[in-house]
Amino acid sequence: MLRLVLPKGSLERATLELFEAADLPVHRSSSVDYQANIDDPRIDSVRILRPQEIPTYVSEGLFDLGITGRDWVEETGSVVESLGELKYSKNTGNPIKMVVAVAGDSPAESVKDLPNGVRVQTEYLESTRRFFEANGVEANVRLSYGATEAKIPDIADCVVEITETGRALRAAGLKVIDTILTSYTEVVANPIAYADPDKRKAMDQVMTLLNGVLDARGRVLLKLNVSEARKDAVLAVLPSMKSPTVSPLSDGGYAVESVIEKRTINLVIPALREAGATDLLEMPISKIVP
Repeated sequence: MLRLVLPKGSLERATLELFEAADLPVHRSSSVDYQANIDDPRIDSVRILRPQEIPTYVSEGLFDLGITGRDWVEETGSVVESLGELKYSKNTGNPIKMVVAVAGDSPAESVKDLPNGVRVQTEYLESTRRFFEANGVEANVRLSYGATEAKIPDIADCVVEITETGRALRAAGLKVIDTILTSYTEVVANPIAYADPDKRKAMDQVMTLLNGVLDARGRVLLKLNVSEARKDAVLAVLPSMKSPTVSPLSDGGYAVESVIEKRTINLVIPALREAGATDLLEMPISKIVP
């Protein structure tokens, strides 16, 4: 049975929604409770902690399995086993980026253009130091406790921040000149727990459920009927995740099912109707497990 740790803070809501959709709902007495449980025989206990701490605690064996960001795995240098990325973040399905940003009117176009002694504010001290050293720049790196983008120009010459869209940095009058890393939410395991066959099996089963939900997001199931005469025309315009399912009907026509991307449905349905499809039905999908 797995000891699980989930991220508190910006990823908290999206993570709890993912587990709910995966039929692994997280129960706790209040929204500020750090202890929780999941009514599932594979999961013994659940804690909700800051993602900055999770890689270290998983590495040390306090937890078997945790969800955090690749940024914090790299920052802490924790030795963990990666079970793979979960492609969601606090607002979108896009990754976050750890970036170097300077004032919008700075002539610098990359870190290598910055002078030795450059003042850098960041929450990611070790990752920043390694990046600047790798680029041959001696930097005065200091810990920022928040509002990092507001510290240019009088407190810092540049900042290292994470961003999903870059909107907040641009709003602060900054420009991005380098990307240190791209980070998705990631599931990490303690190496000893990962080597245990029973725990590894439980981990793999949990990952199947979580990935099934993420794979289903943005897709719908489309059902339709078509006559023998129009079947080829309809199949020619029907997108499919793999290949559509075609079943004969008692009246001589065919029932067709296909999984397609939700964002294309507004174009696909009219095209199918024009090709001869009838009785079109669009349905949501909870999970897709290949």
